[in-house]
Amino acid sequence: MLLLGNTLAQALIWGINTIFLLDAGLSNLEAFAANAFFTAGMVIFEVPTGVVADTIGRRASYLLGTITLSAATLAYVGLWHWHAAFWLWALASIALGLGFTFFSGAVEAWLIDALAAVDFTGTVESVFGRGQVVGGAAMLVGSLGGGVIAQHTSVGVPFVLRAAILAVMFLFASVVMHDIGFTPDPRGRPLAEMRHIVATSVDLGWRVPAVKWLMVESLFTGGVAIYAFYALQPYLLELYGDPHAYQVAGLAAAIVAGAQILGGLIAPRVRRLVHRRTSALAAISALGTLALALMGLLQSFWVVITLVSLWGLLWAAAMPIRQTYLNGLIPSKQRATILSFDSLMGSSGGVWGQPVLGKSADVWGYGPSYVVGAAISALALPALLLSRRQNAPADWVMTSPTAPGVAPTAPAGSDGA
Repeated sequence: MLLLGNTLAQALIWGINTIFLLDAGLSNLEAFAANAFFTAGMVIFEVPTGVVADTIGRRASYLLGTITLSAATLAYVGLWHWHAAFWLWALASIALGLGFTFFSGAVEAWLIDALAAVDFTGTVESVFGRGQVVGGAAMLVGSLGGGVIAQHTSVGVPFVLRAAILAVMFLFASVVMHDIGFTPDPRGRPLAEMRHIVATSVDLGWRVPAVKWLMVESLFTGGVAIYAFYALQPYLLELYGDPHAYQVAGLAAAIVAGAQILGGLIAPRVRRLVHRRTSALAAISALGTLALALMGLLQSFWVVITLVSLWGLLWAAAMPIRQTYLNGLIPSKQRATILSFDSLMGSSGGVWGQPVLGKSADVWGYGPSYVVGAAISALALPALLLSRRQNAPADWVMTSPTAPGVAPTAPAGSDGA
């Protein structure tokens, strides 16, 4: 239910966000720079809000996220209405980033702790996969609905609806969401506790080679993925030949949503095809990079639509596998903070990657910008291979741990291949 409500709210604007920013008078560079300020906000607040989840509670973090994101979304509507100066967009985007950081890490940690508390015996990939199917369905409905609503009203209306749904989710979560398998531990010196948890999380996260290289991978893929998704809106309209066909822009997000549903369903099956999770991640990364490059080189509407479907499917299939692998490498007590630190790395890639790719779109066009994005994304493959070289127990998929953090051991005599 949390995934359904949150994703529906976000997806209402996913198909039209870039068009919304351009309609407000921003250039491509300014539009993606606004997105970069959003990711900068995530970089600034990821770890502090992760500490909130690890000390005050996952539920409290979620509630703060819904109300912050709702207010920042309404601020976006005001800036669009008044064609405000760019610096105001930057501030509002940072506030949006703050709202999202209350979600990242906290909700996933809440779920994993609860699974362990009730002695869950299934595979973690299947849980993430089913959640991804629900999220994909909400994204499909929201992105198509947002495009249709914008087509018949204005590009600002889906943003107002998004804020309203988030307010409803605040009320829903305040009644039904409880911390299970985790006891909040607010202490008398929050700053000292924050320093302690951050230091511990660095020791158990960044200084663990398998975790570190997985985070480095997201530094190259995070920003490219955000740009590739949002640039699809004006790119497809350009290829389609009608700059006001907002339903086409919504279709792009809907295709990614459909791919997410299918990817969530096949992720456990992909896992069974390989002995190690990093094998699946490396293969998917290489194929995804190739799909991005072809999206830029083969500038045909229907060809790009087909490649978007493939790219979205690959991304969706990788996510549950990556989540399970990462959670298997980190301890429960610092889980939300380390997951937030991982998200921070992806956001850091967006801070520099989106303006670079937005500027390349202004100079060379959207097609060549996708080729540049593919070149950046290719840098993630060596990082995945370095994580694989650590031969971490969580990498092996012969058995699936009940609770992440208790990973299966590698088979006897294995050479790590």
